[in-house]
Formats: sequence, structure tokens, C-alpha cells
Amino acid sequence: MKISLNWLKSYVPVQWDVHRLADALTMAGLEVEGLYDRYDYLKTVVVGRVVRMSPHPSAVKLKCCEVDSGNGLIPVVCGAPNVHVGCLSALALPGTILPGGGVIEAGVIRGETSSGMLCSEAELELGPDHSGIMILDAALTPGQSLATALELSDKVMEIGLTPNRADCLSFIGIAREAAAIQNAPLMFPEILLPETGDDIRQTTSVTIQSPDHCPRYSARVVGCITIGPSPFWLRDRLLSVGIRPVNNVVDITNFVMMETGQPLHAFDFDLLAGHRIVVRTAAAGEPFETLDHKTRTLNEDTLMICDGEKPVAVAGVMGGCNSEIGADTRTVLIESACFNPVSIRKTSKFFGLSTDASHRFERGVDPEGTLFALNRAAALMVELCGGICRRGVIDEYPGAADRKPIPLSADAVNRLLGTQLDVRTMDSLLHAIGFDIKPLSSDQREVVAPSFRVDVSRPVDLVEEIARLSGYAQIPTTFPVIPQSIPTGYAHRNRKRQLLELMTGFGFSEAITYSFVHPHASRHLRLKSDDVHMRTLEILNPLTEDQGVMRTSLIPGLLEAVYYNITQQSRNLKLFEVGNIFISNGQDALPDETEMLACVWTGARHDLAWHTSDVVCDFYDLKGVVEALLKALHIQPPLFTRITDASRPYLKKGYAAHILCNDRVMGCIGQIHPETLAAFNVKQPVYGVEINVQHLFAEILDVHHNTTAVPKFPSVSRDVTLIISRSIESMQILLAVREMNEPLVEQALLFAIFEGGRLPADKKSVSFRLIYRSSEETLEDTVVNDLHTAISSRLIQRFDASLP
Repeated sequence: MKISLNWLKSYVPVQWDVHRLADALTMAGLEVEGLYDRYDYLKTVVVGRVVRMSPHPSAVKLKCCEVDSGNGLIPVVCGAPNVHVGCLSALALPGTILPGGGVIEAGVIRGETSSGMLCSEAELELGPDHSGIMILDAALTPGQSLATALELSDKVMEIGLTPNRADCLSFIGIAREAAAIQNAPLMFPEILLPETGDDIRQTTSVTIQSPDHCPRYSARVVGCITIGPSPFWLRDRLLSVGIRPVNNVVDITNFVMMETGQPLHAFDFDLLAGHRIVVRTAAAGEPFETLDHKTRTLNEDTLMICDGEKPVAVAGVMGGCNSEIGADTRTVLIESACFNPVSIRKTSKFFGLSTDASHRFERGVDPEGTLFALNRAAALMVELCGGICRRGVIDEYPGAADRKPIPLSADAVNRLLGTQLDVRTMDSLLHAIGFDIKPLSSDQREVVAPSFRVDVSRPVDLVEEIARLSGYAQIPTTFPVIPQSIPTGYAHRNRKRQLLELMTGFGFSEAITYSFVHPHASRHLRLKSDDVHMRTLEILNPLTEDQGVMRTSLIPGLLEAVYYNITQQSRNLKLFEVGNIFISNGQDALPDETEMLACVWTGARHDLAWHTSDVVCDFYDLKGVVEALLKALHIQPPLFTRITDASRPYLKKGYAAHILCNDRVMGCIGQIHPETLAAFNVKQPVYGVEINVQHLFAEILDVHHNTTAVPKFPSVSRDVTLIISRSIESMQILLAVREMNEPLVEQALLFAIFEGGRLPADKKSVSFRLIYRSSEETLEDTVVNDLHTAISSRLIQRFDASLP
């Protein structure tokens, strides 16, 4: 919404500097997004004096002038009949952008150099005269800026309005706010409307067949008008807010709309069949040509303004070509109506047609303001178009409704705002913007909102009005009371943040997938019907069919992310997500929510580089990430045990393991089953892990950092190779060594596994390295050999093993 300060002063005395006023309006909820002077284009237009003049050698009507620009003489070719030596005129220098969009450039005209232009009033939009150049006061100084010389200045504010403030889509609306802010009077335009001739109801009528869409329709008829250009002041007003003048009748309707916020429309009365108006909804498929000369197909929800035979306007949006004001128009019917905002918005969206009128009707216009705007427009047409206004006015008002009082408590206002405003201050603030106040007690008030404030209906709306008018800056700043005790969820949030940082540190990218998944997502995981993860909770109103149930696992969402990235040629992926899964307890009960960590790894082990080979990741890469994660969280080393049952069918058999800590299963790890990958259109191996976050955090130990001395004595290592059953996990042997609690055994590790060859089909060879060290002496070979032999014998006996 553009507001010209010069125009605004017609309704309120502007006592403040424009910048102060703009700041005050912004703080009152009317954000001033821009502020500029509409005469800025005159910066490169100066006062010029014609020093010498001679006929143009190649054109009879042109003259070659030398003009004093204040910075020397410049040549100008001019064809104005009133140019003469010694005259002062407006000189547009090269680079000037004229209001019409033309750019002044130095050039050659019929062989003669011209480095500027002597302008008329019309070319600079400073007056209506275009017959010759502007002749300025001889007392002015050449080179002086024209805007300064003529004291031309009009600040324009660009105000960004929220949709609820339809009352400020007019100059009177902004003036009302400015008057309240400055404590100044609001001045309404005086309307002098002489009425002559027959009564309007003898020549026309208005019938509202759709009162739900049109609660009020007012009309006047003005005859004997003469269509022509508007006077300069009216055109200047419209140009100041970016509206293009058309003719005096159309300009008046636009002017009154900007002044009052009430859109108007003028029909050529002689083109209305039956000389009457019918307000009805359209018939489906009915064609109609609007003023932009486009034929539109109407639907049954479109509200139309019709005459006795046909539609003549799309109500609240745009008129039609069949009743357009033209040069031959002599009688006009002026429409001033109130339409249902929802109806106008639907129509505007249906046609993709937004106008100044629809913008206002969509937000709601003042139902009590139709007559004021109608009389204002009729009075201007009588004054500026030479018209004669017929007696009376048609005012059909089937949607009249009483304004309901709103209760207001001063104590409640202060309690809500944290202020200490007295009730008299609140009364004066609301009264300044047109609210009626009825005192009920020292604290209680009954407030009736003005009809133009269609957005005010509740006590909290009144509180907002008091807050913005008293000044948001006056509301004291307070801080919430912070309890000294640490919230119960604080430790969990810290640990979760640490978990996210560790996973990104391991080179994984965090993914955030939808909690809503496809109803078949659990089936894609090859789960049995009695599996707890098949208990999905259906969404009553899903966004799409692919998001019909709550997820019971994070793996489907991550596999969809893998597929999407692969389709974008990103095949090396390390993704993780921390989020809740939802196990249904029935549609009428809350589900069980469990926070899970899930990771997937596919593609290369390392990013492509000159110093690394292209090796595909495997199970042990992801296993190493899990071990490193638990170590960083100060959790005891986990135990990985083979999954022998069908509890994780989406993991490939023989390539999957449970993750245990202190005999509690925290999650699982393994290669995603090829059938599951095929269900998600993934055609390369993927390894995944799922960990219960609550179980994970429960294993975090209170860390006490202890130091130990650097070993003084060397270590001694011995290897042992055992032939064992293929069903025995290698980890069981390492655990057996640890359980022996031999003080000289510092470390035991697996370094080789062999199957096949000359070994029986049910056997495998595993090789371990045991590292021995004493903190008191250097170990002798005999001591190490005896201990190593004893440990080997115990392992052979326990696992029914043999030596190679």
C-alpha cells in the first residue's frame, strides 16, 4: 500500500517528521517497508537558461539552442513554439528517466548535436500543459535542481499490511492511525451532492438473488456527464500511488477507492438491458468477456452483476466489456457494494485474476461505508464531469447485522501485557480509533468495534489494539524464572547431541526421514505377521498413500534415502538417523515410542583419492564404527553374537549379529537382505545397524580418569592356532581367555581365520595372538612358554579343539 504524504495531509495534519511517523506506524503494526520521494526522478533535471538560438539547418520546426546548465553551455535541439532567448525552462540532462519511461540520451537530431531536452509540464508530470516547454520564473538560477527550485517534494511510504488490517487499505484508514498516534484530529472530506430530476427508483432497480454472497448493494445514477481527461490534481493523486489515469469517471472511482477503501464500479447506464441490476451467481459454463478483453468461462460459485438479460461484471473483481465506460457514455450507474470475502477470494483464485478491488473485498470492506463512498463519487462526478445526480439512492441491505459488544477488563489487559495502564488511558486509546466504550464498573468495559474493523471480535483483539497504540516499546521486558534444579531431560539431550557429533565425526551424514511410511514398509523388511514391528498405527488423514502408517523401524526411511541418492549418481553413502519408532497398541490408544539409532553404509570404504584403493565396505567396517562409538561414550566393549533365529529377517543370514552389553541386547548389525534391497530398488550391497538409544545411554559409565605408569618391561607375544567347529564363534575363545584372569596376559586378539583346503567341512582354523607382560620384571621364555601351553590346553579342552 503506497501512501503519499501530500495526499495524507488532506485527512490529518502531519505534525511529525516523516521518518518519525514511519517509525511510529511500524511500531503500531503497520510496517513501513519503504520511504522515498516521488520526485526523485527530477534529480537530473535542472533549471536551464536559453542563451543563444538559431534555426535548425535541416528542419523548419526545430531550433538549435545553447542552454546554460549551470556547468557550461550545452547544445539542445528543441521544437517547442514558445522557446526564446533568455527564457528559463526545465532542462533534462542525459541519463534522466522521464515518468513515461523514456531515457534522455545525448545524440544527433537531423545532423545537429543535442545533449539534453527542454521539457514541458506534461512530460515531467508536473501539469497538464504539453503545448510547449515549461517557462520558469526569471529569478531562478541556472543549474539549480528543478525539485529544489519549485519546492517539489512528496514522500511516499510503502506499507506492508497484514491481511487482517483491511481498514488500512485506504488513505482515511492510515490517517485514522496517524491521528491516533499524533493525538491529532481526523478530517473527512466534505460531500456536497445536489440532487435533481426524477427519483432513481423510477428509472432503475437492484435485486439481490444471492444475499449470502452480497449482503449490501448501493447504487446511484448520474446523468449528463462528459467523458474526458481528469483534472491535473486528480491524475497527480493517482500517479502518486502508481495508478494510471484513464478518464474522469474511472479515475474518480479509483480515487474514492484509495481514499475510503471501498471499491466502486461505474456502468454505462444506457448499456444495461432493462436499466436494472440483478446480483446472482453464474450458470456453469456461462462465458463472459472482462475488461481485459479475455473471455472467461464461469462456474456456479461465481457471483455476477447482471442487467435484465446478461452478466455485466464479475462481482468484486472486474467489470465487463459490454458495460464499459466509453467516450459516448452520458449516464452512469455507480455501484458501491459489500461482498462476501470468501466468495470473492474463490472467484479471484479460480480466474487467476487479482485486482485492487478483489484485494480489498477478500479482506473485508466496511459494510457501513458503502453510502459514504457512493455519495463521495457521485459528488465528484457532478463537480468534475458536469453530471446531474438523480434524486435518491438505492440501498439493498439484506445482510444487516448488529455489532456485538465485547467485554474488556482493565486488570486482565495489564495482566496479559505486563503493564500498568489505567482504565482511562485504555478508553482514550480505543476511542481514538473509533471504538465505542460503555463503562460498566471501574474495571469492566463494554466495547463495540467500529464497522470498518472487521478483524476485531474478541477481548484479545482489544488487548492487541491497546498494546500497539500504547507502544510495544512501553511493555516492560521480563525474564522467565529459571529453576536451579537441572531438568530431567537435560542429560539425555546432552548425550543425544554427543551421539550426533560422534556419528558425524565418523563420516556419516545425518538423515531426517518422515515418521509416516508406506503401509507395506514393514512387509518389505520380510517381517512375520506376529512380529511386534508389524503392529503399525494407521494415519486417519495421510498426506499421501505412501505415508499411511507410523514407522516401526528407521531402516525403510534410510533405504529410501539410499535409493534416492543412488539415482542422483551418489553411490558411496554413510547415513544415520536418530528418531522414534511407533509400535501400535490399537487405533484408539497411544503407541509405544522407542528412540532408535540407525545407520547404513554402502559403496566404497574410503572416499576416492590417489592414496587409497577402491575397496567396497563390509560388515567389519560398520562393526568398527559401533565399537568406536561405544568406546567414545565410555561403554564397555560390546559382544557381537550371531543371529541364529528369524528375529531380523531383513538382515542376510550368516552376516548378521546381535549387539550385547552386559548380557542385554542393544541392537543388531548386518548386511541388508537382498530381497529387502530389491523392495526398495537398491541394487548394491548395504550394511545396516539399529541400536536402542535408551539401552545405549543406560550403559554409559560414570567416567573416572585414572592414570597408569608406562610399562617398564617389554612384552612377549605367542601365537596359537586351533582347529574348532565352524559353529563356534571366535569371540567365545577371546572371552574364555579374558575369563581366565591371568595377570600376565595383557591382550588377546584374533588375527586369522581359515576354512576349506584340507580341513574337514565342519571345521575351521582360527589363529590368536596372546601378549604377555609383567609390571615387575622381564619375563623369561620358560615362564611365558609354560603359561602359554597351559592356556592353550585349557582352550583345547573347553572347545573340543585340536592343534594343526
